[in-house]
Amino acid sequence: MGEPIARHLIDAGFRVTGVDIAQAMIDLCRQRFPGQAWFQADMRHLDLGRRFDGLIAWDSFFHLTRDDQRAMFPIFARHVVLGGCLLFTTGPTDGEVIGEVFGDPLFHASLAADEYRQLLDRNGFAVVSHVVEDPDCGFHTVWCARKCRDI
Repeated sequence: MGEPIARHLIDAGFRVTGVDIAQAMIDLCRQRFPGQAWFQADMRHLDLGRRFDGLIAWDSFFHLTRDDQRAMFPIFARHVVLGGCLLFTTGPTDGEVIGEVFGDPLFHASLAADEYRQLLDRNGFAVVSHVVEDPDCGFHTVWCARKCRDI
């Protein structure tokens, strides 16, 4: 819905391009933040035809299956400029769980930290920071990586 991350970036003067699979979320972002670029798309098949200084997959990436997560790293690499950053959240440990949001079941999956590191490296990223259940970020497990080489 663009809150709080897109709002923070827009308020700081950045242009934002947002993607969500849910059209209702895109419609809400268009209402809240006209003048920004919002696309309804499945991240697993994303090809925007351009690269960005930063890419954020916050509270989204870990809803994919583990195989789909593995397949996302070349997609991330195609969309980030050399020197750009990738910021994403995962679960704290390797595995799959079914959580709950508003009483509805919600799938979560994560790979082992070593596998994320290997996937990042294989796709031209160097880990800048990885914090498991960061209390300063609502106990999210956060990864930040910089694109250090094109593959």
